Amino acid sequence: MASTKLLDTIAAIATASGAGGIGVVRVSGPAVQLIAAQVLGSCPAPRHASYLDFKQANGDLIDRGIAIFYPNPHSYTGEDVLELQAHGGTALMQILLARCIALGARQAEPGEFTRRAYLNDKIDLAQAEAVADVINAATIEAAKSAVRSLSGEFSQRINALLLKLIDLRMFVEACLDFPEEEIDFITQGRVAEKLASIITELKSVFSKAKQGSLLREGINVVLVGQPNVGKSSLMNQLAGEEIAIVTSIAGTTRDTIKNAIQINGVPLHVIDTAGLRETDDEVEKFGIARTWRAAESANIALLLVDAAHGITETEKSILARLPQEIRKIWVHNKIDVANELPLVKEINGATHIYLSAKTGAGLELLKSHLLKLVGYENNSEGVFMARARHLEALLKVETHLSIAGQQIKSAELLAEELRIAQDALGSITGEFTPDDLLGEIFSKFCIGK
Repeated sequence: MASTKLLDTIAAIATASGAGGIGVVRVSGPAVQLIAAQVLGSCPAPRHASYLDFKQANGDLIDRGIAIFYPNPHSYTGEDVLELQAHGGTALMQILLARCIALGARQAEPGEFTRRAYLNDKIDLAQAEAVADVINAATIEAAKSAVRSLSGEFSQRINALLLKLIDLRMFVEACLDFPEEEIDFITQGRVAEKLASIITELKSVFSKAKQGSLLREGINVVLVGQPNVGKSSLMNQLAGEEIAIVTSIAGTTRDTIKNAIQINGVPLHVIDTAGLRETDDEVEKFGIARTWRAAESANIALLLVDAAHGITETEKSILARLPQEIRKIWVHNKIDVANELPLVKEINGATHIYLSAKTGAGLELLKSHLLKLVGYENNSEGVFMARARHLEALLKVETHLSIAGQQIKSAELLAEELRIAQDALGSITGEFTPDDLLGEIFSKFCIGK
């Protein structure tokens, strides 16, 4: 993407809201040196931390702190950037920001600093998205993967694929100049072999990206079943603490309870629900209705049953009502009462896990199967933080490369499929990205980043 010259200057508080030991106001744009001179008395030396007075227009002291000036193009945004580090009081930060705005800056929009970095070729779009992912990472593994994407590893893999795809496309289109010999050209150029190599590499990238998507988005798991089968006890075991109230009274859980935990770095969003049964209790009815709504948004449903009586017609009716696309695991609880051992069984294509939510026996079997069910490999090496749009783009590339393989004897059709695949692949790093998508991406950033 060509560097974009922006004429206005933006400013924002770059640290988290609320009081803190240090707060940072960041300014970027052509008026930075003027603002620095007015606030500080003069513009500091480039890339040196200078301890200075921050002053109002009438000379009154706002605060004393550290000022750092980054001249373009060697800054985060590629523009002149000024960072003012002061004491992190909420009111003080607002005063300092207002001073910068009074001198010609405007309040930055969410993600606008990172958007400028992208527009000025400091980072590509995948790296820009990784900035927000680093900030919002909920687990250590997610943070590592986000940093890997931010450093450019994901983009490098995408660009390497893109170069191979462009090279192949150029060769195929060159064949169009010699239509009477096109099949010979395709054969001699080992087009099928090169295409297969690209597809193999693409699948490797997709696998790593899919793992990263799981680290970013996590897994939504809903616990469903009749009253008193141990849903709340299982929730507490998975969380490692008393999240839900557990009693022997049927209907104790009357509303959905959500809790975020992690398994091997993968966020697990667990929803404990009201027991499913016929009831005249109006409050319990509301809880049951919410149970069904929670099930609709889940990736996996754990259908809990009492190991003593197994799956009854009631459990079968619950299964029939769950959305077909949700993956399901039968969890036979209370094996401690039945004096059974934990195990995993596959029966008629369905997974049955026997455990005790009370003692924790068999809990590791359940955790392992949850990760297996979503295709997560217990190895974060080389995993990239990926978003839904990245996976959609990679799937589109795979689809059109597969079609290209079927059109190997027709240079025209083959070239068109390669062109579509190239456009889809380029959209990941921002080589071919519409402005409305950019607006959607950066609107989800925090202000000041």
